[in-house]
Amino acid sequence: MRNNNSIVFTPLALKIVGVIVILSSLLDYILLLLPFNPTDKIWQLSTTGQLVDRGIIPLVGIAFLMAGYWMSSSAGTAPAPRPFWQSLRFWTFLLSSFLGLVFLLLVPLHLLNISTQQSVALTRINQEASAYEAQLQNQLQQVDALLKNEQKLKELDQTINGGQVQGEQLARLQNLKEQLQKFKQDPKALNQQLEEAQTKIRSQKLQAEQKAKQEALKSAVRTGASSLLLAVGYIAIGWTGLMSMLAFQGTRRKPKTR
Repeated sequence: MRNNNSIVFTPLALKIVGVIVILSSLLDYILLLLPFNPTDKIWQLSTTGQLVDRGIIPLVGIAFLMAGYWMSSSAGTAPAPRPFWQSLRFWTFLLSSFLGLVFLLLVPLHLLNISTQQSVALTRINQEASAYEAQLQNQLQQVDALLKNEQKLKELDQTINGGQVQGEQLARLQNLKEQLQKFKQDPKALNQQLEEAQTKIRSQKLQAEQKAKQEALKSAVRTGASSLLLAVGYIAIGWTGLMSMLAFQGTRRKPKTR
């Protein structure tokens, strides 16, 4: 008696778990798409990544469901045959095929978005580096003009020695005076400092570009490859199941020969 109950209960439990996992994951996907904003590249990237990260969950639910049907068939407790479109397995295989198509389409979409994001990041890095270099050039011109303006240098001395400023502001002015004296004594020092600053900016720019390319490559490989693998898995299960059901339906309708 216990064996009979187990034969009936175990496949039923597997089917129930499979259906719950599939439905809950589909509900999660629907909520993930909200608010729906397909024209936003950032939304596309974020949503694609999350869909792929959770893509294995419906596959697990399908596996539970199919295991339940297999156990029922092996134990001889499967329900009587009926048209395939009335079978839960048919809709499960159809869903699997649909999800496979979705994950397959996500691969080129994600790669395109990654390429666009990388181009935007590289453009921003170049613009920031150019802005910093232009700022350095402007500061060089200001310092050079100040060195050639004796009246400004005298006013700077008067401000420092006159007691008009105190504390941190006074320290900055004294530091400026020391730097100007250094540059006045050694004109090449100003250009040397500029070159060192430019070298640092270009080094940071190169590091930022390499990091942006590495992040893009990691995202493309991780999400793109995972999405492709999920697509292969879903499509293989879906089409194999549909073809087997159609073939079985055909053999049932085939007239018997005498």
